[in-house]
Amino acid sequence: MAGDHDDDLKPETTEGFKVGEKKTIDEYQQLDQNDESLRKWKESLGIGTGKDISDKSDPRKCIIQSLGLEVEGRPDIIIDLKTPGALEALKDKPFTIKEGAQFRMKATFKVQHQLLAGLKYLQVVKRMGVKHKMQEMIGSYGPNTEDKPIHEKKFEPETAPSGMVGRGHYNAVSKFIDDDGETHLMFEWSFDVKKDW
Repeated sequence: MAGDHDDDLKPETTEGFKVGEKKTIDEYQQLDQNDESLRKWKESLGIGTGKDISDKSDPRKCIIQSLGLEVEGRPDIIIDLKTPGALEALKDKPFTIKEGAQFRMKATFKVQHQLLAGLKYLQVVKRMGVKHKMQEMIGSYGPNTEDKPIHEKKFEPETAPSGMVGRGHYNAVSKFIDDDGETHLMFEWSFDVKKDW
């Protein structure tokens, strides 16, 4: 069923932008070691700043470990994606959002083996035949290290729909994709907007 949404979940592109040549982590570490700005850029990605903790038996480049929903004054809703059946539960067991509430999504993830360039979160929400598409740039990251074993990204705040028209059941499809066009996670989920929690 998620295949039906592939056209909806294509990332927005910037005219004239071209993805750079792929390099290994070792190649990045050898680049212009005397160039201060390049050294700072590599540090910002976590390249060369600690022992790489990539799992050699796991070929994945990016592992989304949890998704969360933050609402001020309420406990966070965290979906641990390492738990078997967690993705299936997202679709079959909608969570509730109070109409008009301010909320923010967040994701934790691990990067392995090589640089992850331009990770994005794409989402299409549907209700009564109307689609709403959203794209959030997460960024570029080097492999996680003992010093930085996990990455977390908090998305821009959003406001839940409100009023009689806004209340109801919503279905969504989400995808994490990088600049190389590699999809790291795609899943369907649902939520209900109600008068109260």
